[in-house]
Amino acid sequence: MKRIIFLVIFFTTTVGLTQAQSLKFGIKAGASMYKIDGKSFKDEFNYGYHVGGAVEIMLGNKIGIQPEVLFNQSNVQTGYAFDTLYHSVNVGMVKDVKLNYLTIPLLINFRPIPLLTLQAGPQFGILMSKEKSLLEDGKTAFKTGNVSLVGGVQLNISIFRVYARYGVGLNNMNDIDNRDKWKSQTAQAGLALMF
Repeated sequence: MKRIIFLVIFFTTTVGLTQAQSLKFGIKAGASMYKIDGKSFKDEFNYGYHVGGAVEIMLGNKIGIQPEVLFNQSNVQTGYAFDTLYHSVNVGMVKDVKLNYLTIPLLINFRPIPLLTLQAGPQFGILMSKEKSLLEDGKTAFKTGNVSLVGGVQLNISIFRVYARYGVGLNNMNDIDNRDKWKSQTAQAGLALMF
């Protein structure tokens, strides 16, 4: 999967750079709200953060692409159903789970007016670290890859970009068994500087 993600990013960026009418590089940071849908987890958003870089490649006045690489720190809490489904787990050890993802959104930008950009596209996530004590005997609980669909809006003010976006996970993240389907939801807001 990592090779496929690399090839998609390489191809998208190469094609974009050869056709670019405007090219900007930037840094970005902001807040994230993250939750995992499933019986095993509390049905609430938890706060985290994201930080990383972006390339804004405008192919014309209105259309462009924006590949990004972001580090995301996310927190989730297991619910009462977790112990019911997975009896071998020490509930006290799994109340809070911290997940660190490297995410790679590949966004299509549509700019109807210079001040506003609408964004949509896929996002690939690679799990970098997880709570090791989630299951006994060191079993892994979460799959190492996550694919999401992302949509959002961005305000363009000089070199500043103020953005908000929402992402919905498309694949089951549960790597234990098929008793419970885990899918992610993410809301992000932040600020980017593009040069």
